[in-house]
Amino acid sequence: MNAIAEQTYNRIDNHLYNTQGDSWWQENAVLYFLKTGLNPCRFPYFLNAYTQQLKMSAVGKTALDIGCGGGILAEEFAAAGFKVTGIDPSEASLETAKNHANYSGLDIEYQTGTGENLSFPDNSFDVVYCCDVLEHVRDLPKCMSEIARVLKPGGVFFYDTINRTFQSKLIAIKIMQEWQWTAFMPPNLHVYDMFIKPKELDALMKSNGLQPKDVKGMSPGVNPFEIISLCRQRIKGEITYGEMGRRIRFKESNDLSMSYMGFAIKNSIN
Repeated sequence: MNAIAEQTYNRIDNHLYNTQGDSWWQENAVLYFLKTGLNPCRFPYFLNAYTQQLKMSAVGKTALDIGCGGGILAEEFAAAGFKVTGIDPSEASLETAKNHANYSGLDIEYQTGTGENLSFPDNSFDVVYCCDVLEHVRDLPKCMSEIARVLKPGGVFFYDTINRTFQSKLIAIKIMQEWQWTAFMPPNLHVYDMFIKPKELDALMKSNGLQPKDVKGMSPGVNPFEIISLCRQRIKGEITYGEMGRRIRFKESNDLSMSYMGFAIKNSIN
């Protein structure tokens, strides 16, 4: 898998996180949908994988959040006991993350950075996670190489991303972004050609010494017709973004056709 072509990458609007950097924690802001709709699915999966499947303690373990945004996932990891460092290219989002961590009484280190150029020594972190990000990255092979580099041998990489399928195009692109009568996400938040098939991500992880251990689907908790109905209610102002996320509420499944999440372990040094 190669870096995304410039003409394709230029179609995605990653500047959204600068213009809406202060709205990650606001009930009626679009980015809050990620907290109420996705976090209840993915974070319990990650924590269970780490503490139950892998039999590791989260307390005191170092974790790197790549593309931390306003800290909605960093705070979950920190509250579970991880010592979290979050990086993001958006200064506005980082300012929000810092302020909210202080408000929540959580000790999280935030700094400017991107997944393609991590400013950390080799073998720095017990855990690296990258969520809502891989489908936004220009040079995914470089990002994966950097993730593997800073992860300790035997460390765990957690991720989620969007599959490149008809279903994801229908829901994530058409219904959520493009169709005027249903769209509640900003235009060009996602570009279909940048979605990643599981076999592509598996190959990238393996080529960088990360051994995939598990993958699960992240499926909407309601059918497409109900999603359309909720989109209409949101457009009319009848429900907030937060409430919409709670009603759609993605769930763990064996269906990878929409979004998926998983983890891999870095090869140990012999």
